Amino acid sequence: MPTDRTRTAILEAAERLYADRGFADVTLRDIVAAAGVNLAAVNYHFGSKDELIAELFVTRSLALNRERLTELRAAEDRGGGRADIADVLRALVGPSLRGCLGPDRQRSAAARFMIRASIESVPPIRRIKNREIDHLRRFAAAMKRSLPGRDDVDLYWGLHFALAMAHQTIRDSERLTKLSEGKCDLDDVDGIVERVVKVAGMALAGAGEGKLREPRAASR
Repeated sequence: MPTDRTRTAILEAAERLYADRGFADVTLRDIVAAAGVNLAAVNYHFGSKDELIAELFVTRSLALNRERLTELRAAEDRGGGRADIADVLRALVGPSLRGCLGPDRQRSAAARFMIRASIESVPPIRRIKNREIDHLRRFAAAMKRSLPGRDDVDLYWGLHFALAMAHQTIRDSERLTKLSEGKCDLDDVDGIVERVVKVAGMALAGAGEGKLREPRAASR
């Protein structure tokens, strides 16, 4: 098998297996068997299981972040360099929610891999998430342009909470469906995006109304 085809076969097999079974339960031998290659090919192209996971996550994350930034630029262009906060938040959470939720997306290996990456905490993915934050800085800057005068700390918390709501919705969509007895429609992805944007926007709008109270000192 030519080198480029070998690499692609390994990546596709690994993504499918990780999506189906999780990171801990899949071995390199499982991957080479599914890809129809030998173990030496995995070691040659990736070096280790962690490097293979990192390659998959980086590839998917780069595509996600490009989509986010494209939407952010479009929103700021429409606003003459300053987007409405709802549009900033929509560009931040919309691509990940649309990429992972809905009947069409949930069947794809790419979506299921990213859902698995949100659910399971593995070292290579944690390291990448903690290191690759430049695109989030651009969102923080856009939020500051959208809400001039707002305290930086409030904006960072607002960004963090918006991402957290999106990730939690992706991770626990099945539990929400059961809890709500099907009343929360997880197939209405556009509606989910708007709910996250609305709640995060409300939190930011109220952030400047007063400082949070300091925690009380513990009684002795």
